[in-house]
Amino acid sequence: MIRDNDEALLRQSFAVATRAREGGDHPFGSILAGPDGEVLMEQGNGYTSEGCDRTAHAERLLASRAAKAYDLDFLSRCTLYSSAEPCAMCAGAIYWAGIGRLVYGQSEKALKLQTGAHEENPTLDLPCATVFEAGQRQTEIVGPLLEWEAAQLQADFWTGRS
Repeated sequence: MIRDNDEALLRQSFAVATRAREGGDHPFGSILAGPDGEVLMEQGNGYTSEGCDRTAHAERLLASRAAKAYDLDFLSRCTLYSSAEPCAMCAGAIYWAGIGRLVYGQSEKALKLQTGAHEENPTLDLPCATVFEAGQRQTEIVGPLLEWEAAQLQADFWTGRS
């Protein structure tokens, strides 16, 4: 269910993605919001800044930081906002961290169509819902939301990169 502040907080994750891109990283961003909507953490993609680490996706890095900083009860009431739908790896990290709600912009399927078979982003066309449904705890999912805006973050980024 969409909440009043979801679009504004999702756009904040877009701003994080923009800063990641401007800093030389892949254009993905995420934020963690507490139960009352206060921003607790933000994280851009870390592919370049983490030494060309292909696993340094914004959502995985944020979920790991959140799991170290907060207990399961608190995280179950938090929301992770992501510029794009978390891949299977990131969805697993969100699940294991215990974050109870996810709001994302661009779908994984749309991202795959936009980026193609780029070696730096071999997108998995696997909905995060499939990963969460296999688990034993509930994760609420809202998305895609503001998908056109989210797709603009990727516009022309992948062309000509090798």
